Amino acid sequence: MSGPADLAFDPWDPAFVADPYPAYAELRARGRVVWYEPTDQWLVPHHADVSALLRDRRLGRTYQHRFSHEEFGRSAPPAAHEPFHTLNDHGMLDLEPPDHTRIRRLVSKAFTPRTVERLKPYVHGLAGELVDGLVRDGGGDLLTDVAEPLPVAVIAEMLGIPEADRGRLRPWSAAICGMYELNPSEDTAARAVRASAEFSEYLRELIAERRERPGDDLISGLIAAHDEDDDRLTGQEMISTAVLLLNAGHEATVNATVNGWWALFRNPGRLAALRADRSLVPTAIEELMRYDTPLQLFERWVLDDIEIDGTVIPRGAEIAMLFGSANHDPAVFRDPARLDLARADNPHISFSAGIHYCIGAPLARLELAASMTALLDRAPTLALAKEPTRKPNFVIRGLEGLSVEVR
Repeated sequence: MSGPADLAFDPWDPAFVADPYPAYAELRARGRVVWYEPTDQWLVPHHADVSALLRDRRLGRTYQHRFSHEEFGRSAPPAAHEPFHTLNDHGMLDLEPPDHTRIRRLVSKAFTPRTVERLKPYVHGLAGELVDGLVRDGGGDLLTDVAEPLPVAVIAEMLGIPEADRGRLRPWSAAICGMYELNPSEDTAARAVRASAEFSEYLRELIAERRERPGDDLISGLIAAHDEDDDRLTGQEMISTAVLLLNAGHEATVNATVNGWWALFRNPGRLAALRADRSLVPTAIEELMRYDTPLQLFERWVLDDIEIDGTVIPRGAEIAMLFGSANHDPAVFRDPARLDLARADNPHISFSAGIHYCIGAPLARLELAASMTALLDRAPTLALAKEPTRKPNFVIRGLEGLSVEVR
């Protein structure tokens, strides 16, 4: 499958996936909104428009709080996909007020600044242990040895997932996240459905255990909210919330870590500056998330007609906001193709904006800082061992692995 012949934007072309940023420049030059027939979507490539639309209540992650599928001019998902949609559609990322407001208020109690601050010793300690293991081995795969186990362990620890079960989380997550790509295949859907059913059943059993023997973890907290609060969670909302937190709690952080280090290896002068000056770490993290955005695209349904630069986009249409393009918009970022680890004015939208702003952003920043600091301090000679292979996915942007050596 490919896009229009005259458009460089082609999410199924490996060359585009390897480096979509030149195509984004072409899209921005074409205008503020571009129709894309292969996905039946309006592409929005400019930072100002993406930022505004993320806050526009005429758009929604769902339309079912206001319209039936028929009223909205859309078909219901295939019945065979039901386990995925039951799981996905009850998570707060795909809900709108008032359900979104209710669930986010309950979950946000676990992501207060005080909670994140309390996690600091654990996160930094674990990051140090993981990097020490990498150093002892003389190198390895930065993805599987550091980038992945750190956020998986942190969010699993918060939720109270037993350590013996944590190896199952990443495969389930990867299968489910395949459905967030553009026009996923039936094989992708079948894997996502199977993972959704298995993940849901696992959590259903874990929730039942925690109801009998509560702990001080987030799942126990969600159960308490379910049983006692006026604004309580349903059983399905508890399961969907836990899956969303597990998936979102590590997927972007894993990819931000490996995308970031791959960018640093390609810019040795910037890496040398970072190694010489640890005060750059906070701005470096923000810049690396802007420079190679882990989530390239975010979709919204048009609930009421909107107009962008004279183009009326009708109710029932779908908009694809291009985060990667917005983060490289020269109207906002000076010399956007340049990796500037000291960039002070950096309003990137890698964590989204508006009511769906990433609830775990402070935790993600903590994890990224912990792994980066540990690698700078404990593996000062870290170097790329071989060129990585990029995953074929467009929406969720990452690498198959990042082979490194400690010289």
